[in-house]
Formats: sequence, structure tokens, C-alpha cells
Amino acid sequence: MFTKSYIKHGRLLIRHADKLLRYRKDVLSESTIADLKVQIDRVRKALHDRNEKAVKDESEKLHALYTQHLPAPKDAAWRENVEVILVAVVVAIGIRSYFLQPFKIPTGSMQPTLNGIIGHPMENPPPNILRQAAEFVVLGRNYINVVADEDDRVVQVVPKKFGFFFTFSRIICEKKSYLVYAPPDTLRQDFKVAPGNHYGKGDVIARGAVDTGDQVFVDKFSYNFVKPHRGDVFVFRTDGIFGVPVDPETGAHSFYIKRLAGLPNDALRIDPPLLYVSGKVAEGFGFARVMAAKIPYRGYAPGRDYLGDPSKTYAVPPQRYFAMGDNSYNSYDSRWWGPVPEENLVGRGLFVYWPFNWHWGLIR
Repeated sequence: MFTKSYIKHGRLLIRHADKLLRYRKDVLSESTIADLKVQIDRVRKALHDRNEKAVKDESEKLHALYTQHLPAPKDAAWRENVEVILVAVVVAIGIRSYFLQPFKIPTGSMQPTLNGIIGHPMENPPPNILRQAAEFVVLGRNYINVVADEDDRVVQVVPKKFGFFFTFSRIICEKKSYLVYAPPDTLRQDFKVAPGNHYGKGDVIARGAVDTGDQVFVDKFSYNFVKPHRGDVFVFRTDGIFGVPVDPETGAHSFYIKRLAGLPNDALRIDPPLLYVSGKVAEGFGFARVMAAKIPYRGYAPGRDYLGDPSKTYAVPPQRYFAMGDNSYNSYDSRWWGPVPEENLVGRGLFVYWPFNWHWGLIR
């Protein structure tokens, strides 16, 4: 750490020159080998004498001699670009694995705190392509316009995923199928597209705007050092949680994002619209906003298997965490399938980075 830079540079040059001699002594001439050895000794002597000027002068001579006899690099530009790309990929993977992971809000269980994918049926055709492009960049909005080519009936609607962020649906009819940039749930709930629907030639099957779910960064680092806090918006894996369905395409379990309503050993109770924690009304900005029940929030709703009776409490087991969506009346959460094991925790929802609507910024 405290070694002067000219000494470090001189030593590094000697190491490289020695390496060149070892690897290329069979192709270098005797005179070149002798010149290199002489110059290496001169740099060593200057270093031994701690003569800064001599070290710099002799190092420059060694560097010039050394570079003359290096093998010509092949495809140097390509190699450099590949190295830069590989380093960038490794850094990105490291950040994603240990620090920040991008996550897309798929459903409306946290609305309006965090938006899932929302469909907006429209009667008029989509706007021009320039406006569509601008709205996609700023609002994460895309338009769909599916019109029946002939008299037909919907048989099924199946999901088709492309990459991590892109979820399409294929509307399969008796005579034809249509690929739509919207998930099946959005088509069913917002556009009323369902198996059995009949459409005549020219009828609109689905037309309107689809707003993408909020894209958030998840802080995977903090939970390695501090315990989760009640009120955190957090992400967790669903593997090992009985009652949570797997992805129908991949057969794998999903990631959910909810608000952490109960820590280990908390006694929880819901008396709509309020949530009680160990006998007191839950404290914190996120809870207060939901319990105020001001539109579009509606307060907390009783569960099915857990917190279904307003007169009874539920004690969260050790090393378990109780997860609830802010959109309590439309959230499939711990009230249905129980608490989340500690080993399933991924991290805390930190920041909405896209789209650039009023949700953009830190998550509360």
C-alpha cells in the first residue's frame, strides 16, 4: 500500500520481461535475450539504489524493448469487446444475485400501492404509432386490438411467456388463434375474454390499453444483516408453502410481493377495516393508509383459514412471517395459506424504477 508508484511499475515490468523470456526463449535470438537480461538487471539495480530518475529511465527502455518482441495480438478489437461484455455480464449477475434484483408486479394484490397489470377496455382503435411508443416508454402502456376474422368461438386462453418480463396470451378459437400482449387474467377480468364466448366476423374480441405492472428493485442485501421490519413491502419465494399454485407453464413456484403484516410471535387479528398486532392497531404509514379505507383503499378484510374470526387472534410461529396485500379484498396471501418460512425471504421492495408514473420512486 505504501510502496511508491515508480517502484511498483519497475517491479511489474521486470515480472513481465521475465515472463516473456520464459515463454519465448525458443523463438527469440540470442542477442535479443542478452539485451533483455541486461536491461532487466539495470532496472533491478536502479530499484535497489532507490534512484527514482534512474528507475523511470531504465523502465522506459525496458518497456520499449519488451513491447518490440511481444507476439502480435490476433483480433485484439474483438477480444477487447468480448472482455468488456463478459465483465459487464459478470458484474450485472453479481449485483442481481447479492444486491438488487428486478421484479415485476404481476397481480393487483398490492394496488394501489403497487400496480399489477391493468387492462383498460376502449371502443376506439389504438392511437398512432408515435403516441403508442411514447406511452410505452413513459407509462409502460401498450395497446391491443384483436378483431375476429370470421365467426368463431373461444376454446381456451393460454399464457405464453417470452423472457422474464413479457407475458403474452394465445386466444385459441375453433377456427383461428390470436397472440395478444396481455396475460390471461387481464383478458378475463378486464376484457371479459373467456372460453365459450362467441364472436361474429368483425367483432372486437379485445381492444384497449394494457398498463404493465410496476417494475421494482428488490434489496436482497439488507436482510442478511438486519431482521425484516413489520410494514416492509417484501418479496418471497412460494416453494414449500402449501396451497400456492405453481406456474402452469414451467411447473415452478413463483415469487410474491406483499406487505409484512406480522413478525414471529406477533398476535394478529382483523376487525375490518383494522388490523391489530398484539392487541394494538397496527402502526406505520403503509398500514394506516390501508386502514383509513379511503378510496381506492378499502381496509383489511377477514381471511379464510387465518384471521377469519374478528374475535380470535393468530400467533405467528417462530421463524415465520405473515404476508398480506394492501388490496386486501383481492389478495391471495397468508390469510389463505399461512405464514412465510424465514428461508423463503428474498428481500425488501426498494424502488419502482419503471414506468414513470406517480408510483416511481421509493416504496412505502
